[in-house]
Amino acid sequence: KYYLVISPYCFFQIIRLGLIRMSLSVNHDEELSLSTRAAWLHYGGGLSQTEVAKRLGVTKIKAHRLIGRANQEGIVKISFDGEIAECAALEMKLSEAYLLSYCEIVPDLEEAGLPVRALGLAGGRFLSREIASGDHDVIGVGNGRTLASCVRHMPSLKSKSVQFVSLMGGLTRNFAANPHDVMHRLAEKTGAEAYFMPVPFFANSTDDRNVMLQQRGVPEVRQMAAASSLKFVGIGTAENTAQTVTSGVVAESAMQDVRERGGVGEMVGHFFDQSGKRVQSKLADRTLSVGIEALEESRIVAVGGGDEKVRAIGSLLRSGLLNGLITDERSAKALIN
Repeated sequence: KYYLVISPYCFFQIIRLGLIRMSLSVNHDEELSLSTRAAWLHYGGGLSQTEVAKRLGVTKIKAHRLIGRANQEGIVKISFDGEIAECAALEMKLSEAYLLSYCEIVPDLEEAGLPVRALGLAGGRFLSREIASGDHDVIGVGNGRTLASCVRHMPSLKSKSVQFVSLMGGLTRNFAANPHDVMHRLAEKTGAEAYFMPVPFFANSTDDRNVMLQQRGVPEVRQMAAASSLKFVGIGTAENTAQTVTSGVVAESAMQDVRERGGVGEMVGHFFDQSGKRVQSKLADRTLSVGIEALEESRIVAVGGGDEKVRAIGSLLRSGLLNGLITDERSAKALIN
């Protein structure tokens, strides 16, 4: 028998190099996917390179490089092959229908229930690009399962030039469902400062809400959230299956009142009906989040999907508040139909 003796240092280097190769492989796949999407938008969608850059959230130079790489890799042919081409076509239709400056449709990964993983992968890539761009001093972030998945699938990248702030209160009755995890994970992955509102998502009464809004630190965080140049949010429903109900944040009776008033979709505690109009309700009067006025003057990109959220996504699209949307292929087809 022969034995190979490797020093701890060499062993560490072998593992490190292996991890680097693995990382490069993953980044290569993501870059190739982005190149395909850029090429489709340019050649298939007829967008200029400047428009492609804006749609993908990258610089014009990178858009030019992505399109050039697609040509070099032989991706550009007489027709476009693969799932990504169909998704890109859906992106064009949704963007034109709802005047979106950014739209990304992720292929179906055959997930049971909500497509949390697929949306998390796409949302994580989007958020990473926005952080790396250096265009934002403050990014406002919502909470929920899908956004938690986005942050979980984000690569670690150190960026102390940006700050994160929660767009809503987050203390819940069920600590296991505490959405502060989104902010904590962002801080861990980026090394940046992350601020959350030290209040519940919904107060017990309007009087309680008014008192909480005056508590030390709350007005400053709310103002910071309102001023964030990008607001990355999830989309909720007004059904009793909504996470706010199942986690005990909202009583079923309160959500039923929202539905009876026509509520269909929810974004950072504000509810909207099928036509996209804001729904006033007792629950809305107790919301502790960034105000609707700030949302109307912001760049908002939402991530959400799944059969049970199609109506909610549609209501938010019709509200005119969304500048961007990340959703799954099946939901996109339902929205277009």
